[in-house]
Amino acid sequence: MKIKNWLMVSHLVVMLLPIVAVYLLYVSLQSYNQEEDLKEYLDFQILVSDLDRELNDASLYESLENNRFQALSQLGDDHLSIDLYRYDGLHLFTTMEGAATYSLSQDQDRMFENLNETQRRAKTYVYKKPVLDENQQLAGVYEITLGRTGWVETSNQQLLLTFILSGIFFILLYIIVIVAINRKLNRPLHQLQEHMWAFAAGKDTDKKLNQSKDEIGALNHQFEEMKDQIMETREELVKEQEEKEYMVAALSHDLKTPLTVIRTYTEALENHHLSKEERAEYQMIVNDKLTHMKQMIDDLSIFTALQSSKNTLQSVQVNGNEFFEMLFSGYEEPCARKDIRLTTEWKVRNAYELDPKQMIRLVDNLMDNSIRYTPQHRQIWLAAIASTKPLPDWIFPTFKEEVDQWREAGTVILIQNEGKGMAESQLQKVFEPFYQDDASRGKGATSGLGLSIAKIIMENHEGKINIWSSDNEGTLFACWIKERG
Repeated sequence: MKIKNWLMVSHLVVMLLPIVAVYLLYVSLQSYNQEEDLKEYLDFQILVSDLDRELNDASLYESLENNRFQALSQLGDDHLSIDLYRYDGLHLFTTMEGAATYSLSQDQDRMFENLNETQRRAKTYVYKKPVLDENQQLAGVYEITLGRTGWVETSNQQLLLTFILSGIFFILLYIIVIVAINRKLNRPLHQLQEHMWAFAAGKDTDKKLNQSKDEIGALNHQFEEMKDQIMETREELVKEQEEKEYMVAALSHDLKTPLTVIRTYTEALENHHLSKEERAEYQMIVNDKLTHMKQMIDDLSIFTALQSSKNTLQSVQVNGNEFFEMLFSGYEEPCARKDIRLTTEWKVRNAYELDPKQMIRLVDNLMDNSIRYTPQHRQIWLAAIASTKPLPDWIFPTFKEEVDQWREAGTVILIQNEGKGMAESQLQKVFEPFYQDDASRGKGATSGLGLSIAKIIMENHEGKINIWSSDNEGTLFACWIKERG
């Protein structure tokens, strides 16, 4: 339940519970009081009936002799009072000690009020009855007053009990409210606070956060998501730092070879006894190594720029046939220098959205890699095939079916070369920055960033890149790009 709703319901319950409790207590006390009242009333009626035989004697109201009332004096006590009045209002007798007798009633009319009626007052029962003589003339009036001692004591006890029960009820209600608030609010918030402190201090805690469906549960869920995101960011930062350290170490290592060669041949060029042919050869070697170092630095700059969040594609709409004809041109000469046969073809759509400069860099890197690892007198195939066209027949049968499934709903750029294939362990690492096989490491063959750059370019185009290789045939690179609808 949401905390807002929970608080509203709790507030309503806290308001209604005392009212219900007071009502139930009132009803129970009323029931008890009615029973006691009825019992007390019946007892009083029996008492009146018993005293009526003594007090309904007209002769008691005719004479003023005190000895006539001695028997009546024994009937009264601290709780029972009997008063006799003559017909003219003269107060003849009372059982109350210290009260004057033979006094004239100050208000004679009051003597005749409520005759033959039982009056139930807060602390007493009062009954008045007229007494008639033989001629049916009014001889006098007697009044019986009975103190409701039991009722008063019971009322006082009930009042005290009401206060005690009310106090106990409100204390219990207060405790229940405090426990409920602590369980619903304080404990989860304190638990969340502990987790935040522990996370800020880099410590782990065994306690799990409350996963309730209220606002605190949602806050805990958001904190867990934020925590996971921060942890992922930390891991990414650590990974990036490790990659940077590895890149620096790998670049430093790979630069040592050409630098050593340059230094050696530069010192050799200072020898004045070199022939023109030797001097030209040494200068060519130095220039080659300088070109190679420049290529490594350029690759590092491009790799860093592509990884930057500020790097954005400059996509334009290109004509498919014209673009791929331009993209695949210029590779005949480097293949011919190594006596490699090159076959190109393209069966593409009319239009694509892409960044031409990055696509040129992509194919350059993949072709450079293929030419480097293709032996003399072997062959390289370069093609671009739309999703609606069949794959070329020259694709190695070993992975043709898998490539056909992989290229679904997109145009693929295929670069396949004959030669020594790659092991499975190499295929899993080939797109990692600065990765080189043991045969190439340290020989200055490449920067180790070409395939990493190709992968980043495809990811920037929302595409994908994959590699298949067979020991007995060669290697195939495939790049998948989106097609316009």
